[in-house]
Amino acid sequence: MKPTDTRDPAYYHKVVDCQWACPAHTNVPEYIRLIAQGRYTDAYMLNRESNVFPGVLGRTCDRPCEPACRRARVDGKPVAICRLKRVAADHRGEIADRLPRIPARKNGRRIACVGAGPASLTVANDLLPLGYEVTILEKLPEAGGLMRSNIPSFRLPGRVLDEEIGTILDMGVDIRYGTPVTSMKALLAEGFDAVFVGSGAPRGKDLDLPGRREAGGVHVGIEWLESVSFGHVDRIGERVLVIGVGNTAMDCCRTSRRLGGREIKVIARRTRQFFKASEWEIEDAEEEQVEIVVNHSPRRFVVEDGRLRGMEFDHAADTVFMPCDDVILAIGQEAAFPWIERDIGIEFTREGLPVVDPTTMESTLPGVLFGGDAAWGPKNIIWAVAHGHEAAISIHNRCSGVPVTERPPQGMNLVTQKMGLQEWSYHNEYNPAARAKMRHMDLGERLRRLDLEVELGFDAAQTAREAERCLNCDVETVFAESRCIECDACVDVCPLQCLTIAPDGGEEGLRPRLTAPARNAAQSLFASGALPQTGRIMVKDEDVCVHCGLCAERCPTSAWDMQKFELRIPYAGRPACTTKPEPASTISR
Repeated sequence: MKPTDTRDPAYYHKVVDCQWACPAHTNVPEYIRLIAQGRYTDAYMLNRESNVFPGVLGRTCDRPCEPACRRARVDGKPVAICRLKRVAADHRGEIADRLPRIPARKNGRRIACVGAGPASLTVANDLLPLGYEVTILEKLPEAGGLMRSNIPSFRLPGRVLDEEIGTILDMGVDIRYGTPVTSMKALLAEGFDAVFVGSGAPRGKDLDLPGRREAGGVHVGIEWLESVSFGHVDRIGERVLVIGVGNTAMDCCRTSRRLGGREIKVIARRTRQFFKASEWEIEDAEEEQVEIVVNHSPRRFVVEDGRLRGMEFDHAADTVFMPCDDVILAIGQEAAFPWIERDIGIEFTREGLPVVDPTTMESTLPGVLFGGDAAWGPKNIIWAVAHGHEAAISIHNRCSGVPVTERPPQGMNLVTQKMGLQEWSYHNEYNPAARAKMRHMDLGERLRRLDLEVELGFDAAQTAREAERCLNCDVETVFAESRCIECDACVDVCPLQCLTIAPDGGEEGLRPRLTAPARNAAQSLFASGALPQTGRIMVKDEDVCVHCGLCAERCPTSAWDMQKFELRIPYAGRPACTTKPEPASTISR
């Protein structure tokens, strides 16, 4: 088997499951250690480097990191990564002096961003320190995009959103509210050096069934939430049917509960295993006495004397009638680009989405880029942030005369954690604590007002226990075959049986004959070079290792070491080996 090239940052990055799964590749283990030390501001800034909106995402992220968490493979419950992020945001100190400085002298390049959502704001965040002039065109009266208009304030308080958006706007963004873009051709004629479209997926899907056109009281979910957010709607009928089972549906039913709805039902075509909503969102809805009805397919709206009376549903072989005063349709969203002319070189798919390069974020018209929901349809905020980072690199490349396909490489650091013969600078003992449960506002109290945040955050004791549950997957087992004497001490002491000294062979042949068979083919095996005594190789199943360090403690020759891996992520104008942006003067005209 070919020896593993651990000089490639991607190898150890993949071992850090949470960071690998995060679209923005946030350094999760490091910020959890900083939180455990009470260094909340440091943890916040480390978060902000990659995900830009720690306070927002600490409340609303769909948490792709948590299903990947190694802790779930140990005791069934991942570390509460998202909620620890919120701890850093809630308890951080002043950060103004730690933000990148904006050069007074600009580089002469002008960038337009359509929509003031997370993708566009990330582009601005990355380009302003390089001397770019960034103009954001926003049709609504406030910035934030769907973060503001579609996430209810009982989940995401306005003060959190205002603070983190304000940090970016205060860098010098020229933001123009109440300015919908009606023509891409006209926008391009204004002479911008690049245009980034981060307008989201602003059109909710309708339900074309008998009675739809005659029925009043039928609302499209994202439009209804926007009307609530901006104060245009402040009440709803007592009996509400919500059609759909995504997170938007959960926001709609919980918002309805606060606006006067008493009998609220969420209607699903299929069983719970097919729901798109996050598990915790469903739990919160049910705690607030929302009924979830499965296996019911909408048949028609029932209208009598011009008034909505209810809906009929197909259920098995029966037709079921459910009375209601209002219906909210939350069956999906789609991008809408009526303002982009079809003869200017931007190609679209049959679904109406732009054809976008998934690496560069550039469309088929050079200099026009898309990100977030506008590029790929409805996703989560963290995806929009990741797209914004990549788009900013492409814009900087284009303005610097570099091909957009030329991506700056990632880098890495490896630093030993050895403090003594059997002592490490990280906490390597397994903590059996169960996952902490989020504290919630009292049910009766939370329903009184729309802007009362339901989740109260972790207290100090919960934070300490939860941080200790992290297995420090970024502290890697680093092996030097030249020191190995093949004594098998590491193999014997490994609690997960993930080490094997074996005759060389192909990966398919090695996996079943390891000390414990390596069943997850998605995670790589580590394979050393030939060992000096017998020519056999050291093989490690990275999938099950818990980074306890016992192999390194037991090894008599220090062939094993525990070294902390840091992925160095490049950003626009900032290669992976540096921490400060390039000066504005380096941009070519």
